[in-house]
Amino acid sequence: MGEDSEASAPARYRAFISYSHADTQFAGWLHRKLEAWVLPGQTRLTPIFIDRAELAAGPDLSAQVRAALAGSAALIVVASPAARASRWVAQEINLFRELNPDRPVLAALLQGEPIEAFPGSLLYHGGAAFEPLAADFRAGHDGKRLALLKIVAGLTAQPLDRLIQRDAQSRQRRVMAVTAGAVLLSVILAAALIVALRARTEAEHQRAEAEGMVEFMLTDLRDKLKGVGRLDIMGAVNSKAMAYLSDQSSLKGLSDAELRQRAKLLHAMTEDDLATAGLAARALEEAKSGYGITQALHSRASGDYENTFAHAQSAFWLGYNYNLTNNKAGADRYWREYYDLARRLNQVNPVDPRSAQELSFSLGNLCTLELMPPINAKAALQNCEASLQASRHLVATSANRFQASLDVLNRQGWMADAYLAADLPLKAVDLRIQQKSDAFLLVRANPPDVRAQEALLRANLGLVKALKKAGKGNQAIAVGTDAIARARSLESLDPQNRDWKTWISNLQHELQSI
Repeated sequence: MGEDSEASAPARYRAFISYSHADTQFAGWLHRKLEAWVLPGQTRLTPIFIDRAELAAGPDLSAQVRAALAGSAALIVVASPAARASRWVAQEINLFRELNPDRPVLAALLQGEPIEAFPGSLLYHGGAAFEPLAADFRAGHDGKRLALLKIVAGLTAQPLDRLIQRDAQSRQRRVMAVTAGAVLLSVILAAALIVALRARTEAEHQRAEAEGMVEFMLTDLRDKLKGVGRLDIMGAVNSKAMAYLSDQSSLKGLSDAELRQRAKLLHAMTEDDLATAGLAARALEEAKSGYGITQALHSRASGDYENTFAHAQSAFWLGYNYNLTNNKAGADRYWREYYDLARRLNQVNPVDPRSAQELSFSLGNLCTLELMPPINAKAALQNCEASLQASRHLVATSANRFQASLDVLNRQGWMADAYLAADLPLKAVDLRIQQKSDAFLLVRANPPDVRAQEALLRANLGLVKALKKAGKGNQAIAVGTDAIARARSLESLDPQNRDWKTWISNLQHELQSI
């Protein structure tokens, strides 16, 4: 088949993927993702041509590849140092442009900087310079999801913001499916609790089972609901659990385990209400109630590990309430008590992994205290560094590595803020960039879990502040603009989440002041 007959051939393929053998795994992934993409009207982006079987047969492109190039509506070049060195990739780019001068050439940047990864034939043709539409798949840049959306936009001529919105809606539907399952589960658990309460003849047996269900609602079910970011459903679960516990009209006669469970529920309600707009006052009363219960437990059995642990949680949440209202005296009182209790836990039972975890948390709180006015930057740096090192050590030993990784990201943020307080903005920028990279990897490894996305948003917000103080306003604007777009997508999952609204407002404020 000659070139004249190949030129201007009708498009049989949506696109032709050109890549180096070294990038075969990524090219295959990209091919699968594109062909699985559903367009409006339930049509798909098929077929996408990807083939290298015949390239070793001769010194030039095979007739099959030439025909496929001629019949492709677009060319996608997987850009990497290996692709830049590949003569096959160069031949495919040149031939596609000769056969289809008016059809788009898209670049999927996989590895290296553009100057190292883009083949020369991609940037120049016939003595003229070209600027291909590039989607940056590298870690810490567009990321796989956004970069894939850019490729789809280039193939379909659809606006990128429309594709991002449609993708967010699709993910929201998946989240709603998970939420519906959680609601059904909570209803089933509530029904089981009611049965337990009515079966008075088997009171002790039924109570044990019901308390086990409450514990499940406060642990495993709660963790799943946190992952999909639905405060309203967590509130419903809390109400069901409290309805059962409130039936126990008096605290007198309850065992230590039953009292600790009641305090644990109050801690959960405090956490959820602090994150919900308009419920701060109720959260403070819940924290005080939990503190009263565990203080009595700890007073009568100060050497009991579980009672000490429960009271440490109460001290933390009460201090956290005061911290959020900038009441340093209140936060200082309860967070220093929390630190003393954490050290006590390590003395009573150093083997329990919770002991090291609580000490790490309490050091982080002391760091936060020193960053509240009047700021003590030197003390903040010392406490933040100790907390960060302790949390990094816990990642390797924790049974829940995801939560441990979130804790490290949190400590990185406070350490960066301590650098800013010490007038070390460049160190703060470096640490925020590392935090953003770590958060991005956590998002990629746990895409459905909104807590990882929250961590990435907090890293971006902190990076904007650090870049501003370092005098890098243009970089701060770029980071902040991208972060707001991601935050809007997250906000659509639960419009009542006060934290997400606050982060968006803070980002907008930071950008307006540049």
